[in-house]
Amino acid sequence: MTSKAPSPSPEILDIEDDSAEEATPACVLVFNANDPSGAGGLTADVTTIASVGGHPIAVVTGAYARDTAQIFDHFSFDDDAVAEQARAVLEDLPVQAIKIGFVGSPENISTIAEITADYDEVPVIAYMPNLSWWREELIDEYLDAFRELLLPQTSVLVGNHSTLWRWLLPDWSSDRSPTARDIARAASEMGVPYTLVTGIPLPEQFVENVLASPQAVLGSGKFELFDATFSGAGDTLSAALTSLVAAGNDLGEATSEALGYLDRCLDAGFRPGMGHIVPDRMFWALPDEDDDAAATEDEEPAIDEAQALEGFVMPPHDTKH
Repeated sequence: MTSKAPSPSPEILDIEDDSAEEATPACVLVFNANDPSGAGGLTADVTTIASVGGHPIAVVTGAYARDTAQIFDHFSFDDDAVAEQARAVLEDLPVQAIKIGFVGSPENISTIAEITADYDEVPVIAYMPNLSWWREELIDEYLDAFRELLLPQTSVLVGNHSTLWRWLLPDWSSDRSPTARDIARAASEMGVPYTLVTGIPLPEQFVENVLASPQAVLGSGKFELFDATFSGAGDTLSAALTSLVAAGNDLGEATSEALGYLDRCLDAGFRPGMGHIVPDRMFWALPDEDDDAAATEDEEPAIDEAQALEGFVMPPHDTKH
């Protein structure tokens, strides 16, 4: 089952566009772990960024031992190896946006924070995945370091409602679940101006994705739940958002496009192994067997245009150490 989300805009996916030959893809720097199953991690980032028209610059921070069903372990790279990878490409390529995924250790978080501080004019999109597969003491150390060192430099924080709630509002005591604005307010205390909260439960098998600041809901989209379990959706969404911001889209437009792109990826998802379904991040490159599959201009946008903040320009992050 899928929501009525728009297909990515022609500017992003039309490879026959005459202007595409003159355009230079935006360079997107990504810090993430390698996922050998292809479900998430750097594989998801690289494929997604390329799919929406960016040039991925991938810095390997470690590697998972995993399949499409579960994560068994993670092996973190030495922080010097992470720093040397990133510094080498940053001295050569003009980076328009930075995505930070799971980087494996407090030491790598510290190294990446030093690098992003040196490039504080570049927006940073940080994605926090569910870490419940990891050991509790390692989770606590990682989240503490991320909160202290990277959140102050984050332009947009992306994460599932449950994950962000447990992390940023651990003492929440109200009978109601925290809203996206509640989570955005908690993130803002660490210096984050905007938060994209996904998977907020709604009645009748729907979820809501909300872009919020501490002051307001900037946009929201209602999606019908898929009758399936996916791996890699969060990395896909955050990578698409980062690439679209890097290409010069304002945050409201980039969020709407990224959510629409993710919805199409999930709708075309496939099961390559015995585990979960993987988003098809190159769905548009396959032959279209159903003319009705393409979304029309009359379909509901991923973020309600009445609520979306138009003309919003992504600010550079400010270093707040």
